[in-house]
Amino acid sequence: MNHHRFFTHLWQDYIAITPQAEAIQRLFVERGEQVVNDHVAFRTFADSPISLPRLQPLLEQLGYEAFGQYRFEGKKLRARAYRHRVDAEAPKIFLSELEVDRLAPRVQAILHTLIAQIPHDAPHDASIFWHGRLWQMPTHAAYEALLTESEYAAWLSVLGLRANHFTVSVNRLDTLHDIAAVNRLLKDNGFAINAAGGEIKGSPELLLEQSSTLADRILVEFSDRVTRRVPSCFYEFAKRYEEAPGQLFEGFIEGNADRIFESTHSRPGDQD
Repeated sequence: MNHHRFFTHLWQDYIAITPQAEAIQRLFVERGEQVVNDHVAFRTFADSPISLPRLQPLLEQLGYEAFGQYRFEGKKLRARAYRHRVDAEAPKIFLSELEVDRLAPRVQAILHTLIAQIPHDAPHDASIFWHGRLWQMPTHAAYEALLTESEYAAWLSVLGLRANHFTVSVNRLDTLHDIAAVNRLLKDNGFAINAAGGEIKGSPELLLEQSSTLADRILVEFSDRVTRRVPSCFYEFAKRYEEAPGQLFEGFIEGNADRIFESTHSRPGDQD
């Protein structure tokens, strides 16, 4: 599989549970834009068969190399960024993992029950990145327990390993020249923006500005047959600035990403 087919498969899985992304892309296309993806992001569990070290070789087979490492102490996450070695136009990849052993014992026990169900040889090819859950759906009580300590853990327990967002490159848009203009278009068309830390995360001085929608909601049935709405995935928008003449900043800003993670936080009404 080459990286072009990889992203095609990812997009189809992503829009199946994120209808807003397809609608937003249509908004851009109707303005005459060609939408280019800046990066795509995934979430996983550390110290598991699908940890960063176990998944990285699959990205390397697609032509990617790691070029940045990040930590999110408050959310107990670590992450790596990847870029394609040959195709400069290929989207970057941001892969984060939850440090399960830093969570409360009760939450660790729930997550270890899920992780124990993952086949040791699960990451055998790149299709693992749109597989979703590799474990049985948790109970609603388990999900609620995870929510009390880690929204990331709760999201991952239900949605599994898949792209949790794609990102539009604002640099490649012709009619919308900054993040503020993108946000206005989205709000004018009824899409909610993640306002955690401000609607625009970052600044030109940091060489990266980002914004994101709030995740779509999907109805799920837990293993104990309780049904409720949970956050699925969201759409992000990024504008990069030059760090040298003719060279855009390629990395990520931990402070920005920390608040972008909150696009999938639960909201009042999810249990309706």
